[in-house]
Amino acid sequence: MKRYIYLLSPNKIENSFYSNLEKVLSKKKIEYFQLRLKNTSKNQIVKIGKKIKKITNKYNVKLIINDSPELAKKIGADGCHLGQLDPSIKHAKKILKKKIIGVTCHGSLKLVDKAIKAKPDYIAVGSFFSSRLKPNAKKAKIKIIKQIKNKTKIPVVAIGGINRKNYKKVMSQGANFIAISSYIWNNPVLKPINAIKKFYK
Repeated sequence: MKRYIYLLSPNKIENSFYSNLEKVLSKKKIEYFQLRLKNTSKNQIVKIGKKIKKITNKYNVKLIINDSPELAKKIGADGCHLGQLDPSIKHAKKILKKKIIGVTCHGSLKLVDKAIKAKPDYIAVGSFFSSRLKPNAKKAKIKIIKQIKNKTKIPVVAIGGINRKNYKKVMSQGANFIAISSYIWNNPVLKPINAIKKFYK
């Protein structure tokens, strides 16, 4: 079965996180794991990232570091994810050479066209649904996924409030991967291992 989940880390890494990550990755549904820590020092991110890399290696999952190609290189990660305010794809390629570089294009075809020219390894679009991780994110129209698929073969990651009730909507439009975070890590009802089991094709 194809792995189609792009899993993002919680905002804060607790001690229990590492064993939960092992359990979740063992279900073989996750292709990418992104470490996204906005309020953590660079040294801490490197320390956490190296610990996570051992786990992602074990389950053959690609570790992506948010925002910083430099930190991705230090950690020995598989790549980095760039927002619109982060360094350019060109800059990231210089630092990371052949490693994976993904870019956020929100809901904008103009940003998608710009990204396609720089040849990233995937394009992330959204936010499609209300998200606890980014409550104020601007909503994207779901049809943008099909529009991107008509332009390029670059894989598309759908992001924003995706859960077990709505993920098939974006996948039916042609999304290659679904990005999830809160549904796994901050689910009031399900433990991470039970939340990941709710996703099947």
